[in-house]
Parts: sequence; structure tokens; C-alpha cells
Amino acid sequence: MTVSATAAAIPEAQPYRWRWVALFVILAAEVMDLLDALITTIAAPTIQRELGGDNSLIQWLTAGYALAMAVGLITGGRLGDLYGRKRMFVIGAFGFTAASLLCGISGNPEMLIVFRVLQGLFGAVMIPQGLGLIKEMFPPNEIGKAFAAFGPIMTISSVGGPVLAGWLIDADLFGTGWRMIFLINLPIGLAAAFAGMKFLPEFRLSNATKLDLVGMLLVSVAAFLLIFPVIQGQELGWPAWTFVSMAASIVFFAVFGRYEAARVRKGKDPLVTPSLFRKRAFTSGLIAGLAFFSGMVGFGVVFNLFTQAGLGWDPLQAGLAGLPQAVGGVIGFGIAMSGLQAKLGRGLIQIGAVVMAAGAGVLALFIHLYGMQIGYWQLAPGLALVGIGMGLTMAPFFDIVLAGVEPHESGSASGTLTAVQQLGGALGAAVLGTLFFNLLKSQMAFSDALQLTILVEVGLLAATFALSFLLPEFARPGADGH
Repeated sequence: MTVSATAAAIPEAQPYRWRWVALFVILAAEVMDLLDALITTIAAPTIQRELGGDNSLIQWLTAGYALAMAVGLITGGRLGDLYGRKRMFVIGAFGFTAASLLCGISGNPEMLIVFRVLQGLFGAVMIPQGLGLIKEMFPPNEIGKAFAAFGPIMTISSVGGPVLAGWLIDADLFGTGWRMIFLINLPIGLAAAFAGMKFLPEFRLSNATKLDLVGMLLVSVAAFLLIFPVIQGQELGWPAWTFVSMAASIVFFAVFGRYEAARVRKGKDPLVTPSLFRKRAFTSGLIAGLAFFSGMVGFGVVFNLFTQAGLGWDPLQAGLAGLPQAVGGVIGFGIAMSGLQAKLGRGLIQIGAVVMAAGAGVLALFIHLYGMQIGYWQLAPGLALVGIGMGLTMAPFFDIVLAGVEPHESGSASGTLTAVQQLGGALGAAVLGTLFFNLLKSQMAFSDALQLTILVEVGLLAATFALSFLLPEFARPGADGH
């Protein structure tokens, strides 16, 4: 689930009449977002085989969506403040559905990547509005129950998403093959959009300020200059311009920071509150999140390449292979929410990182022992441990990091942290995917390439573990993670 900054709730004398129906509409939008963040990791090898394109297509299918979400989420909540959350939710839902249709009928890799980015942008418009509306529709005694509904939705999507993608491709419904993983969004998206028009209330802030379009442009260019050469460089032989581009991204990020600080001095609302980056706990949390989510998403991309391109499994078999990790994630999250989160605080992040690293080590060991003869039962123990550690780490992460900022900064901090989560996903697909493909180009066996990639994942988990000591010990009392 993606989380975005929203304004404080507007008090009402009576709760909104259709709030539970509206919640169902918002959850339908969450399902689309969650599924589309997962399904292309399973479908990518099939898409490349049928549509053509080089190895970078596999990375862009994940990275393009995540990068667009990262950039768009920074301003997505502000759009709702300015133009109304119901209006922006409906626009986002219609746009996401249209982009899904365009993905499903794409005739070449370039079209698919462009429309995948468009999906991410409309998703970034749609998702923050739903979360903001929940805070405004529900009274204090019901808001906990409303947010609790996200738990089962996340569980079902994480467990069923990869399997659904594999089944849809194998079933080849109406001869659509991989295209159905996008076309299935049409009935869900249209239902969410039309139901949103009828059942969502309209809220808008009377004191909302204008969008920081220059800031958005600067951060978008900076992120693109970083991700693009990392993905394309391995296909082009790392020409000089790829390194120039990565260096330029640092310059653009610095210019973005100075520009935001200048806006604050002029009394204007910044895209990201500059004072946040002077807080060691929050900055450490951003870097830890970048490392953690880069490793998590990047590993998912590479593992599915290993099962399909390496082991020769079909998409459904690959989806089923990932079930132990998905179920482990559910178990880990459940353990954390049973009371350990409140007792251990940041210690739970550290335990989760260690469990994930242990699971990755077990997985690498079994791959070393069995090589390309490895099967479900040999993969399952390591993947299950990775999933459990992932659930333990993610459960307290956002609340702990946000405890290091002042209450008046929490909106900007939440949006920034979520954007970094998505940026980490894009960076992970780019970096770990590039590493994996480069190893294969050097004539290394699939199993050996995966083992080395797992070592990088363990290194990123070690960085997460080390940085966690700079985080606040416990979440702020009353934090709900949203």
C-alpha cells in the first residue's frame, strides 16, 4: 500500500452516510495499484519473448511504474487539496483504467513502457485521495477499523497477485495471453471510477496553495537522470554519457534542495519541507528505506527471471514459487502486530533485517547445493524466512521513521518517505537487474549470478540494520501508520 501526505481532517457534525461503501470503492483502487506493482515481475519474461525488446524492457516494466509513482506521489495529495479529492480520485481511476487498456494493446516495447509510466502517474493521483478521504469521512472511533481493512487487502493481493498473473498468462483468455494482466483492470477501474462519482464525498481545503511545478520538474529530471543510465547502460556497453547522466542527477537533486529552501524563505509552500533533511533520524530513515526497498523489489525482479529464464518454469509455476515469501510476509506482519511492535520499536526493524538476511543466506546455500536442479521445496525455506523478516521490518518502519519529525512536518514527511519507497523500488529493479544481466553476459551460470545478486541484497539489509540505530526507539504514541 502506498501512503501519501494529506491535510488534517475536517470535522463534521455527523459522519458521512455512505462512508463504508466509499471505503469499498477506495479499496478497489488499492487492489489495482497493489496488483500492478506485482504482476509484471511474473509476466516480464513472457512479455519480452512475445513483444520483443532487450533486457532493459524487463527492468523498465517495474522501474517505470515505480518511478512515476515516486514522482507523482509528492504532488498527488496536493492536487486533492487544490481541486477536490473526489474529483482527483475519479480522474485518477479513469486515467489508470485507460492507461491499463493502452498497456494491454501495446504493439511494441516502447509503447508499453510509456503507458506503464502513465499508469504510475495516474495511480499517484488516485491513491492519496482515497487515504485522505478516509480520514475525513470516518469519526475517530471508526477510523481504526477503516484502516484495518487495508490489512486483508494487502494480504490477498501480495499472496494472490503473482499467482493470478501466472494463471492469466497461462489461461490465455480470449487469446490475450500476457495482455490480460492489464486488461483485467478495466472492469475494476471503471467500477471504482463510477462508484466514486456516486458515493465519494467532496472535500477541498479553502487555504490550499498552488502546486510547486518547478520543484516537481527538478526532482523528476533528477530521478530520471539516475535511473535511465543504470538500466540502459548495460545494454549499450556503458558509454561515457551514462556516467555523466548519473553525476548530473546529483546536481539536479542539489538544485532541487536549494530551490525548496528558497521557497520557504519567500513564505511559499515547498514540495518537500527542507527542514526535514536537517533531522538525522528522518534522513537516516530515508536512506534505510531506499536500501531496504531497493533490495526487496530488485530481488523480486531477479528471482522471477531466474525461475523462468533460468529454470524454464512457466509464469504460473513462477508465481507459485513465490508463495512461501508472500505467506511469510503475512506471518511476519501478523507477529509484529500482535504486540511486538509496541514492545520492541526499532528493535523489530533490526530483527526483521537479520531474519531476511538469514533467509537470503539459506536461499543462496540451497541454490549453491542444487544449482539448476533446484525445486519448490528447496526454495521454500529461504523464501519463507525472507518473507517473515520482510513483514517484521515493514510493520513498524513508517511509524518509527515519522516519529523523528515534528507533528506539523508529518504530512510532508509521510509523502517524502512514501516517494522514497517507490524510488527505492525503481532503483532496485535498475541496479540489481543490471547486475544480474551483466553477470549473465559474462557467461556466468544463472544459479551463480543469482547467488551474487543475493549477496548484494544481504549488503543492503546490512545497511538497513546499521542505519536503524539512528532511528527513534519507538513510534510516536497514537501513530496509526497512515
